[in-house]
Amino acid sequence: MVPHSQRVLAAPGIEGIVIHPAMVYTPDGGVFRRLASAARERTAIRVVGGEDVRWPLVHRDDLAELYALALAVAPPGSSYLGAAVDGLEVGRIARVFARRFGVLNQAMRVISADEIAAELGEWARGYARDQRLSGATARADLGWRAIHLDPEGEIATLG
Repeated sequence: MVPHSQRVLAAPGIEGIVIHPAMVYTPDGGVFRRLASAARERTAIRVVGGEDVRWPLVHRDDLAELYALALAVAPPGSSYLGAAVDGLEVGRIARVFARRFGVLNQAMRVISADEIAAELGEWARGYARDQRLSGATARADLGWRAIHLDPEGEIATLG
């Protein structure tokens, strides 16, 4: 990621701006799609690396707003993290899905980064990375105000 960002920001003739999005979600889609599907199907919810792995999150609508703000007001050469939620444990997310779909004792199965990479490709190792990111610079510089700050609440009210 870093070398590609540097190429964009250093490219002659381009007034580049870089947005590094956190893990993009909707209440039952994006990075949550596999968890939601397992909960609906009453199968073991698989979490990669462990239940305590934290994912920085951003709702797709908040990310779209950040891109629009960056295009409108960010100076060329700037870079921002698009994280509305600094880090939420994947085990907590999985348990909310289990409760929402009425499976109170639904098992979680921890799988390794190697296992998910074999299934989905090398990029999927990122699911096992414990991460915390802050969108504070985007909020301060661009006035970005994410409105989707409660992924657990959004999951709990799924139709």
